[in-house]
Amino acid sequence: MGNLLKVLTRDIDNAGNFFLDFENAQPTQPETAVWEEVNQVLKEARVVLDDLQTYKGAGEEIRQAIQRPGAPGVQERAWSAVVPLVSKLKTFYEFSQKLESGLRILLDVLTSSSSSPTQQLEQKQALARQFAHILHFTLRFDELKMTTPAIQNDFSYYRRTISRLRINNPTADAGCEVNNELANRMSLFYASATPMLKTLSDATSKFVSDNPDVPIENTTDCLSTMASVCKVMLETPEYRSRFTSEETVLFCLRVMVGVIILYDHVHPHGAFVKTSNIDMKGCIKLLKEQPPISVEGLLNALRYTTKHLNDEATSKQIKNLLQPN
Repeated sequence: MGNLLKVLTRDIDNAGNFFLDFENAQPTQPETAVWEEVNQVLKEARVVLDDLQTYKGAGEEIRQAIQRPGAPGVQERAWSAVVPLVSKLKTFYEFSQKLESGLRILLDVLTSSSSSPTQQLEQKQALARQFAHILHFTLRFDELKMTTPAIQNDFSYYRRTISRLRINNPTADAGCEVNNELANRMSLFYASATPMLKTLSDATSKFVSDNPDVPIENTTDCLSTMASVCKVMLETPEYRSRFTSEETVLFCLRVMVGVIILYDHVHPHGAFVKTSNIDMKGCIKLLKEQPPISVEGLLNALRYTTKHLNDEATSKQIKNLLQPN
């Protein structure tokens, strides 16, 4: 526990003892089974991000189909272009359920012990690192989704086409990989500005309600401790200098924002009240000190996906800090 406490109290004399090693922490023998199970999810997460980053959409084919509805072959070309893209969107949607499962596995391990959250995180650094990677993926996926309007355009066209087919033949979608029922569920998922973050927020809230024997403080303290560690590591030169790349800085910022949002969803009073275990003013100021292009999506996540920001108990200073420029 000592190393983490020294990080949290900014003990610069102990700078060599780095706490949450997001780059290199490896599992101990007792962690291996859980680590390997979650690692399969994280491997798939990298593939999902790669696929989303290269998502081009079928915008031109759809425009032609709308503008020239009677032209020979136009509708068929649009449909042929959209179907494999919707199949990919189905893969993303199904992966959100795997991500939820991985999160719950880690929450169960990191919160169910009688040890303090501080001890849990320090003793199980490899699992804490995986928890961080899940949050990093989540924020990165949602950032990319918000800047890829083709997703909604393609999926809307697909649903409209399915609906037209079903008017004359109610079972017309039976042979489709994404039938009408699945399309409805996917539509709810993609309707959210931050679908993966909503998935994790709902999963964390459900984890708390499904485990009444685990004190809620075990979960909220775990989340607030991770937020505090990320903040201190980022603003303390002795620790920040240990990062091997600037990408780790952005990684820590995403993790910090992710745990804040989860905390805000599960803590009865949220992250923004004065009694919160998270220094929200400090976290927001730290974000705003970064290049805007790097963190605007993270600031928007705090503005629009938290639960308690607009509560009366939230100070005007914090609300003003989060006002868009």
